[in-house]
Amino acid sequence: MAENRASARTEGVPCWLDAQLPDVEAGKRFYGELFGWSFQEKDGLTLALCDGAPVASLTHKADGRMPTVWTVYFATPHVHDLVARIHQAGGQVITAPVPVGELGTMALATDPEGAVFGLWQAGTHAGFGRRHEPGTFGWAELYARDTEVANAFYGNLFRDALFGPEAVPDFGRAAVSEVFPAEMPPHFLVHFAVADMETALGTVNRSGGRVQVPPFDTSYGNVAVVTDNQGASFALLTKTSTSTHVSSGHRPS
Repeated sequence: MAENRASARTEGVPCWLDAQLPDVEAGKRFYGELFGWSFQEKDGLTLALCDGAPVASLTHKADGRMPTVWTVYFATPHVHDLVARIHQAGGQVITAPVPVGELGTMALATDPEGAVFGLWQAGTHAGFGRRHEPGTFGWAELYARDTEVANAFYGNLFRDALFGPEAVPDFGRAAVSEVFPAEMPPHFLVHFAVADMETALGTVNRSGGRVQVPPFDTSYGNVAVVTDNQGASFALLTKTSTSTHVSSGHRPS
């Protein structure tokens, strides 16, 4: 049996990203140009590699009615137990735990407001081989209608990762209306670190993507919201001299 290396990550730490795309080859061209990724096929997944280390995956979206999106996955050593706790806390499970070859076991869930997120119990694949470097995961922000509801839900599920004494969260919560139109549904926005924002935005436009929200400052860096050449939204992130790695949520009672 493969070693369960997710136990080395605190439950609730973002550990993987996956893009569901109608055209994986077009996605490889776009992200290869933007982030310098190379790609490897493994157990039915297209793994994105940054300097040889796995950082994300691209998946073919078989059902055209499903959204073209990036999904963030949170680590768990016991995915079935976590699924039960999500139900109890008012969330919903939209994909029950399913093995992904020997790589691990995944599930998809929503919080009480409907924001979708993934769960990952590692097998041979523990998750990110690199993070917080250009071309890799930098942050995940949940845009919620009610941040107090979000803080209570995720704080109770992932207390140690968000609020533990040694926590350095990679995941914040903010009101949808701070960045997006108020009618936009709650959602996670995945952030990728880049070395130079202007250069990265130029590559997005040149490669068929577009800039949704021009760069703005946050507590965790300078951020721009963009879409790829197939409509999947994500953010670009550059660290500033005043940025800190803090959660925008509050400790639950």
